[in-house]
Amino acid sequence: MSKGEKKASYFTKLKDLLDNHKSIFITNVDNVGSNQMHEIRRSLRGKGFVLMGKNTMVRRALKNMLADYPQYERLLPHVKGNVGFVFTNQDLKEIREVITSNRVRAPARAGALAPVDVWVPAGNTGMEPGKTSFFQALGVPTKIARGTIEIVNDMHLVQIGSKVGASEATLLNMLNISPFTYGMTVIQVYDDGTTFAPHVLDIEESALLEQFTVGITTIAALSLRINYPTVAAVPHMLINHYKDLLAVSVATEYTFAGSEQIKAYLADPSAFAVAAPTAAATESTSAAQESAPAAEEDESDDDMGFGLFD
Repeated sequence: MSKGEKKASYFTKLKDLLDNHKSIFITNVDNVGSNQMHEIRRSLRGKGFVLMGKNTMVRRALKNMLADYPQYERLLPHVKGNVGFVFTNQDLKEIREVITSNRVRAPARAGALAPVDVWVPAGNTGMEPGKTSFFQALGVPTKIARGTIEIVNDMHLVQIGSKVGASEATLLNMLNISPFTYGMTVIQVYDDGTTFAPHVLDIEESALLEQFTVGITTIAALSLRINYPTVAAVPHMLINHYKDLLAVSVATEYTFAGSEQIKAYLADPSAFAVAAPTAAATESTSAAQESAPAAEEDESDDDMGFGLFD
């Protein structure tokens, strides 16, 4: 197959994947080996499809499709560096977990950016005293114990995001410390025409509902303040106007069904205050009357109808 045919085949494959998948993970594949990539592909089988390719080819293919699919323009700014694509129609959280869970431990290499902080733990190294100067050059506190070098305190050797120096890499390899793990990392998510950072997937539904409620409350408050009707404010406006009608009815001779009880209460509050105790007294009297025959019946049954000296 010629070079032009390979490009045409790649463009066709990319278009087919875009047409048949609604979601795309743009991933960083730095330090991901071929064996690890094979394992990732295998774990995604039936759930997603991994596509690699030169960035220039990907950008060219996307630009050729913009006339028919303008939403793919959102992908272009993220096609840079050593990236790959994972196409899927499955749950985004589940697929992200599959992508990022496959990691391989690796030793520190000189010039590599540290993805995590690297600490050298305190303890005996088992090394001969002749290598003490090497530790001293890196500022690692040591002492000689039982003829070997012992690190006195935990040492923060490499900070996250900084480059690993040759001396630091050599020391970590001498101590058999492999501080880094490498694998695919998600740098951007595309879903139904929208791109967003992967941490958005960590937002819980309860947090979304809380923010939605805050938004509705804010809109309702603003609408009530400027007296502009919105869906959020209309129920409050109706209630407030109903309260105004009740106030007008109380202050005037006009009465309607909703204000009758309020006006009756204002006219004679004592009637409402007495009604409750009276009803309670009636209920207690009825209960006493019902219990009295039962008590008499119990007494009759106990005495069998005879007096004490009969």
